[in-house]
Amino acid sequence: MSKSKKILAVASGGGHFIQLLRLRPAFEGHQTCFVTTINGYQETLGGARCFVVRDASRWDKIGLVIMLLQLTAVFIRVRPDVVITTGAAPGVFAVRLAKLFCARTLWLDSIANAEEISLSGELAGPHADLWLTQWPELERAGGPVFKGRVL
Repeated sequence: MSKSKKILAVASGGGHFIQLLRLRPAFEGHQTCFVTTINGYQETLGGARCFVVRDASRWDKIGLVIMLLQLTAVFIRVRPDVVITTGAAPGVFAVRLAKLFCARTLWLDSIANAEEISLSGELAGPHADLWLTQWPELERAGGPVFKGRVL
């Protein structure tokens, strides 16, 4: 069996976080910490470590800077080996920060994006080690690739 990894699982609140939770069986045997934007999700994690960062969008530049600083602090504390994200803004920053910390990355675009890749996916996907879509018709050369759905 391979060595236990430190996984940082990152997602905005709502559907992004629900999809991330559906990946939890894949995290078994590893040290998993979560990052989200909604306080109160900690109770759903069964004692797993969870950090809450500010929620922000492209229209809230100051909020994005604060989120980036908060995520940087999380990375310094956790030192993840792997970063897995279902989006949105915190996932974009997490994928980019992961490279500075020599962590492997996986971006899983939202199941809700059935007709086109999300803006966050377009920003983060090309920088991820593995960029996945949940819709076969959105697969394209250079990513994302389709390997199935998290329903």
